[in-house]
Amino acid sequence: MRDYEARAIRNVAVVGHGASGKTTLVDSLAFVSGSSRRRGSVKEGTALTDGTPEEIERGYSINVGCAIAEWMDTKINLLDTPGYADFAGDAIAGLAAADGALVAVSAVAGVEVGTERMFREAVERRDPVLFVVTMMDKEHASFDRAFASIRDNLTPNVIPVEIPLGEGAGCRGTLNLFTKRAQIYGPRGAVTDGEIPAEDRERFERYHREMLETIASTDDSLLERYLDGGEISRDEEVAAMKEGMKKGQVFPLFCCCAERDLGTTNVLTRLVELMPSAYEMEELHAFHGAEGEHEVEIHPEDSAPFTAQVFKTVSEPHVGDVSFFRVLSGTVDNGAEVFNASRGVAEKLGHLSVAQGRERFELPRLHAGDIGCVAKLRNTHTGDTLSTREHPVRLPSLRLPEPLVTFAVHASSRSDDEKLQAGLHRLHDEDPTLELQYNPETHETLLSGLGERHLEVALAKLRRKAGVVATLSAPKIAYRETVRARAEGQGRHKKQTGGRGQFGDCWVRIAPAQRGDGIRFEDRISGGVIPSKFIPAVEKGINEAAMRGVLAGYPMVDFRVELYDGSYHSVDSNEMSFKMAGILAFKEVAKKCKPVLLEPLDELEVETPDDYLGDVLGDLSSRRGHVLGTESAGTGRTRVRATVPESEIHLYATQLQSLTHGRATFRRKFKQYEEVPNEVASKVIAQHGEEKEASV
Repeated sequence: MRDYEARAIRNVAVVGHGASGKTTLVDSLAFVSGSSRRRGSVKEGTALTDGTPEEIERGYSINVGCAIAEWMDTKINLLDTPGYADFAGDAIAGLAAADGALVAVSAVAGVEVGTERMFREAVERRDPVLFVVTMMDKEHASFDRAFASIRDNLTPNVIPVEIPLGEGAGCRGTLNLFTKRAQIYGPRGAVTDGEIPAEDRERFERYHREMLETIASTDDSLLERYLDGGEISRDEEVAAMKEGMKKGQVFPLFCCCAERDLGTTNVLTRLVELMPSAYEMEELHAFHGAEGEHEVEIHPEDSAPFTAQVFKTVSEPHVGDVSFFRVLSGTVDNGAEVFNASRGVAEKLGHLSVAQGRERFELPRLHAGDIGCVAKLRNTHTGDTLSTREHPVRLPSLRLPEPLVTFAVHASSRSDDEKLQAGLHRLHDEDPTLELQYNPETHETLLSGLGERHLEVALAKLRRKAGVVATLSAPKIAYRETVRARAEGQGRHKKQTGGRGQFGDCWVRIAPAQRGDGIRFEDRISGGVIPSKFIPAVEKGINEAAMRGVLAGYPMVDFRVELYDGSYHSVDSNEMSFKMAGILAFKEVAKKCKPVLLEPLDELEVETPDDYLGDVLGDLSSRRGHVLGTESAGTGRTRVRATVPESEIHLYATQLQSLTHGRATFRRKFKQYEEVPNEVASKVIAQHGEEKEASV
């Protein structure tokens, strides 16, 4: 593997919907360039960038994969990203490590929801974008239909630079609008360069005219010359298109039959010609030092201090954690010691390598702009910044999607509980979009992810890597109880066992408090009827009893309790006696205060295409949701804010995807507790009674 500097490096994220041909395209680009010695296949489980057992078994990408294509004295780092929403974290990490996006669109299916999502992500990042229509040789393929779907659903500024000769089984080549030549496909991948066929001349001229008009519109001098009938050279066309891509004004479109390695050499050439080099990218801004005292600029130059960001961590058997990183500035040598300013620790980069799928090639040095990997970093995780101790910098963490689905996770065997926790933490280190937390109220370990398929794959990895079989279940809801009326009563604890006895006696009043006030204890004792040293014990007993509630065993909150009377025995009274008296007083009085059940409400912000707004609102209503308001979220989209009981949100992400064909998104956050309707409360209370009876 040659040594490449920033000017000769292109970092390209290959994105698109699942099954749009991304992995096959990456495989073909690496193979026809000569950088990969073998031609893999997704169907046969030998694809270059799909190497994990989970990917091979399922036939789709789960992790971002790295491949290299060397072409025209240029190194193209290809980042093959997952296409399904459940693994969008890796797709976004791939975009973060790249300088541009190659968006794959199936000639059969056209633009799909995953394509829309990743195109919007690339545009928001101001990355230049190339489109490629894949699978031109498949049945029902249509270039014109795919082109129209891109133009109508993504951007009107897409412009074909290559158009196919024939489609489906009749796909026999391409017409290149830059070179004004035809490339005719022959047997066994052979390609013959020739003149534009006479029967295709009119179609070629129409597309070529549209391309020139689009290119000329990005530059006043070119536009003036074009309108005057002057010629625009091929080099000027390429330069203007590249500049238009950097400004987000032009989105070139190509086509290929990657499974047969046809048309992919043209894609390689355009990636070199049109994608910006790592050296051409704008400077980044980082915080200086571990504490982030001030901002500094990061320039992609070898002469600058070394800076890199880890965008992916993979745990491999017999190797350990492998960290993939993008060198943002400076150079780094094999075996160098670097500084992780994100965590304030030093790390040694032993066996510095680049990845070609599952293979690693060790290199003596990596330059600014390149992508490399290293194994066995002890304290470095995804999103961390590597720099030098002399020039410590810290980049903002990767902006990854928030988890949408939460399940309780349990080891099938109690003896595996410790292994389960360790395995889940390792999975989180690999994939930060997997979140792990323990709910002390429900005594459950909660695993959150981007979808059910995401969590299903996580359990498969857990079984393979940690040897733990785990199951998922709907998480328990952390209900609360409170009171709606005032009442008072006595708690009296008396016990005589032959020796020194126990005696505690207290009178309390309980009344509702404001929502969110918790428990407010007030000492109204006068005249010493209860010695002051025993009053904290009464409060402790009340708090302990409140944690067990009186309806369904849930903590009771938001009430005031006054201790206003009582009595004691000079010999038999002690702290334990008055704690028991407090417990008895609470149980006696709380039942008379009209106790009710409270449930947690989440605030949802749903963004949906207008076509599905009615379905979304209807579904929220069926979940006992209360719509707070709607507003425009841009062309053809509406943002809905609503509160929905937490008990009704489990698997909402799955239902929302089904309702909107994956085109809606949502975020949620806890808002408040509110009283549960009687019909729902009675079911919760009855279920608690059944569980309590079964446990006896």
